[in-house]
Amino acid sequence: MLRVAVVASPPVSMFNLAIPELLFDKVRVDGEPGYEVVICAPEPGPMPTTGTLDLYVPHGLEALREAHTVIVAGTGRPLSPDPRVVEALREAAAAGKRIASICSGAFSLAEAGLLKGRKATTYWAQAGELRRRHPDIDLQGDVLFVQDGPFLTASGYAAGIDLCLHIVRTDYGAAIANEVARLALVAPVRPGGQTQFTQTPLPPERGTACADTRGWAMRNLDKPLTLTDLARHAGVSVRTLTRRFQAESGVSPLQWLLHQRIERAKELLETTRLPMDQVAAACGLGTADSLRAHLVRRTGLTPSAYRAQFSRHGTAAAAGTPAAA
Repeated sequence: MLRVAVVASPPVSMFNLAIPELLFDKVRVDGEPGYEVVICAPEPGPMPTTGTLDLYVPHGLEALREAHTVIVAGTGRPLSPDPRVVEALREAAAAGKRIASICSGAFSLAEAGLLKGRKATTYWAQAGELRRRHPDIDLQGDVLFVQDGPFLTASGYAAGIDLCLHIVRTDYGAAIANEVARLALVAPVRPGGQTQFTQTPLPPERGTACADTRGWAMRNLDKPLTLTDLARHAGVSVRTLTRRFQAESGVSPLQWLLHQRIERAKELLETTRLPMDQVAAACGLGTADSLRAHLVRRTGLTPSAYRAQFSRHGTAAAAGTPAAA
C-alpha cells in the first residue's frame, strides 16, 4: 500500500483537498487498499477554507517523511507559500518522493525550486503571475496537467481529478484507473495535454448595428460566407462592416465567423452521430481535415476524441466516423 500525503495550507480549497482522498480511497488491488491518504498541514488543528466552512487537519508536515507521493492542494493565498511547506517539499524532493500540486499549489513547488527548468502548469487565471514570479519555469499555459520527472502539476479544480487518475494509472495500470473513474462517476483518464477549454469565449457584444447580419450569418453557417457577403447583407462597405464588427464584437468579422463555425461543430459532435465530413459541411468548415485542424487548434482534441469525451449519446456516437478524424 502506497501512502499519499496531501498538504493543506490555509485557507485551503476544500475541493482540491477532497479529490485525492475521494479517488485514491477507491483503489483496490487484489481486494486490498492501494493507497493510504494522510491530510497534513504546517499546523495541525482547525483550518479555514476558501469557503464558509472550517475543517480539522490531524497531522503535521512530518507525514511527508513516510509518504510515497506528496500532493499540495490549492490555497486562497498562493503568492505567499508557507516557508515550512516549502522546506518540507525540498526535503521530500531530496528523498526522491513524487511531488504533485493541484491548482495554486504549484506556487509552493515553484518557491521550493522544484520546477526550475521544468514543464509545469497552474490554473489559467494564475498562470501569468506564476510566469512573472518564476520565469525559469517552462510554463504550459493551457493544459490539464503536466509531468516532468517526479514532479506533476495540475491546472486547477477538476483537473486535479485527471492528475490523480494519472497517478493511479502510473502505479497500478489503466484498468484500475478506469475502474476508479467509473466508481467515482467521473470521466476516464484524460491526456494531460488536453486544453483547459478557456480560450473559446468571445468578448461580450457592445452594440446592435450588426446584430441582424450576425443573426443571418448564424443561420447560414453552412454556406461559404465572405466579407463581401456580410457587408452586402449589412448594406455597408467591407471597411465599414469591419470597423463596426470590431467595435461591437471585439474581433474581426472573419474571426467571429470562424468562432461560430467551431462552436456549431462542437454542438453537432456532442448532439448528433453525423459523420465528420457532414459535420464539417454543416458548419461551413469544408472538409473533415479542415474540421480536425481547427478543432485541434482550439481544444487540443481531434473531432472523434471530442465526441467521445462530450457526446450526449455516449461513446456509441463515435461509431462509423472516419479514421482520419
